[in-house]
Amino acid sequence: MRINKFLAECGVASRRACDKLIEDGKVKVNGRVASLGQEIDENNDSVICEGKKVARAKKFEYYVMNKPKGCVCTVKDDKGRKTVMDYLPKNTARIFPVGRLDYDSEGLLLFTNDGDFANRLTHPSSEVPKTYLVKTEGEVSDGAIAKLRAGVEIDGKVTNKCKIRVIESCKDYTKMHVTITEGRNREIRKMFETVGKNVDFLKRIKIGDLALHGLNRGEVRKLTPEEIEYLKNV
Repeated sequence: MRINKFLAECGVASRRACDKLIEDGKVKVNGRVASLGQEIDENNDSVICEGKKVARAKKFEYYVMNKPKGCVCTVKDDKGRKTVMDYLPKNTARIFPVGRLDYDSEGLLLFTNDGDFANRLTHPSSEVPKTYLVKTEGEVSDGAIAKLRAGVEIDGKVTNKCKIRVIESCKDYTKMHVTITEGRNREIRKMFETVGKNVDFLKRIKIGDLALHGLNRGEVRKLTPEEIEYLKNV
């Protein structure tokens, strides 16, 4: 088994985040620094991550949070900023955020220690729809919206087609629901920059059909069995 898959299945982090831990030399296998793509014997090899022995989770946990802005979607932050982990209940199992919302964004964020579940929801090939409430400065023209829907180039790659529904528009601002099927870094903010608009407010309100359902900012709850099953097949 590849080392990143093993780490993810043990609830350390998503596979992508585990790759970063490996690149940074924070993972050791049998006392030696691990390398990207390394194969391990999960039953016999000793794996240490950030000084702690890694073992499989005895039970998978699944949570949803209404992330407030002003915190980062990492387990730890080298700059000492508040992280989403600070909002989790005490004595929660070792879990990690599924995907990310940037520091100034808020809304629906999942947590788990199930690596396959996390990979299924975040891998680009899955194309899981995620819907955001977006508020931009000024009025966004019909032409700009058509361009965004068709796909725009950011970071050298054209975005997938997206859905945009205008909720409210005036000369001072535009509110929209935007649904994308990718999860690139700061994707929506960069998309609107291509049409000359800054995003003033960004909140993820749905993953597939899963919504926040009244969770206040910073609140967390366990997913129901039905919600877990839905997300495994969305």
